[in-house]
Amino acid sequence: MVEVLDLARLQFAVTTSFHFLFVIVTLGLAPFVAFMQTRYAITGKPVHERMTKFWGQIYVINYAVGIITGLLLEFQFGMNWTGLTAYTGNIFGAPLAMETLVAFFLDSTFLGMWIFGWGRLPKFVHLLLFYLVTITAYVSAFWIIVANGYMQHPVGDVVENGAARLADLSALLTNPNALAALKHVIAAALLIGGYLIAGVSAWHLRRGTGDRDVHGRALRLGLLVAFFASWTTSIMGFQQVDLVARTQPGKIAVINPGKVQELGLPPGDVSAGTAPAWIKGFFDWMLTVGEIYQYVGLIFVLMLIGKFIERRKLVLRLLTWLIPIPFTAVVAGWLVREVGRQPWAVYGRLKTEDAVAPLSFGPVLASLVLFTLLYVVAVGTDWFLIARYARRGPDGSVLGRTLADTEKRDRSDEAVTPAF
Repeated sequence: MVEVLDLARLQFAVTTSFHFLFVIVTLGLAPFVAFMQTRYAITGKPVHERMTKFWGQIYVINYAVGIITGLLLEFQFGMNWTGLTAYTGNIFGAPLAMETLVAFFLDSTFLGMWIFGWGRLPKFVHLLLFYLVTITAYVSAFWIIVANGYMQHPVGDVVENGAARLADLSALLTNPNALAALKHVIAAALLIGGYLIAGVSAWHLRRGTGDRDVHGRALRLGLLVAFFASWTTSIMGFQQVDLVARTQPGKIAVINPGKVQELGLPPGDVSAGTAPAWIKGFFDWMLTVGEIYQYVGLIFVLMLIGKFIERRKLVLRLLTWLIPIPFTAVVAGWLVREVGRQPWAVYGRLKTEDAVAPLSFGPVLASLVLFTLLYVVAVGTDWFLIARYARRGPDGSVLGRTLADTEKRDRSDEAVTPAF
């Protein structure tokens, strides 16, 4: 049974880690696209329209593939974690159901209307649709974090006949653990979105692919937002550490020795909830990445003066190389949050070994291999498509393009293609 538990935990870690990468890009890019389109709606300048279509298309690609990974993730609870469902389904199920309704119905509907509304809807109506896309994306994230916050620090419930039932909805929705995590995730998402935009823009500027105005504006916007987001991420993270020290002293005793004593808190039953020692390495990596981006980001922002940064190819190359590093910090933070509360599935209430389904080794191993392959394919597809359209630049955008535009572009391509 120990082997089955390890496989089930590994499968859940793989699927949620991969899916979270899509979520963080969605949350990170949406406000940028909304801002770009707002400027276009107000000023009517073509440069803002091109920026909106270019980054909006990358947003749509990530969203579409991310939906697939989200559907796969829903199978986890029914397949391997029937004990968790039996104990906390009355509480855990409600936020998950709300997230599904928001993400798969409202968010998808608004995004579809936005995609096909180019040139067909008034500018401000079309803009409103993407604001609704952004809002519902963040509302969806809120419901997920509410569910996870209950697992980290159960509140607003009563236990009857061995199962938790909701007793106080407001306590569940205002769980300090969930709200602190939400603020930390939002700041980290804006950091990732900012450096993704800055890195792609830097690639175009370094190679001189054209549209310097488009990429220069995007570079400046991405770096400015990412700089402030890096400091906000750090502040929200340390606030979260203080909070977790009060609710999960065993986790803090490992990742930040001395914090429990510093706050003057009783150690509690630390031995029952002490995180594995290797988690500290991931915590330290997350802190290191945060500090790097805070101070390197300050240098980048200062180099924006007089557009100095746009003329330094080595710096532009560095910006492109910096794109993937924040993603590793995000995964490290997730591991600290989830693995750090072991051996509890619901902290202090339900052990992980009691949450797993009574399955044999073979089926769990088979599902682990299958889900891992599916997620690797999804991540590879997402990366390939984003990289492909990012290299094409604004001229490669298909958002808002009519059939006549496509035929005109095809004829233009044929006219400049040499015959062999």
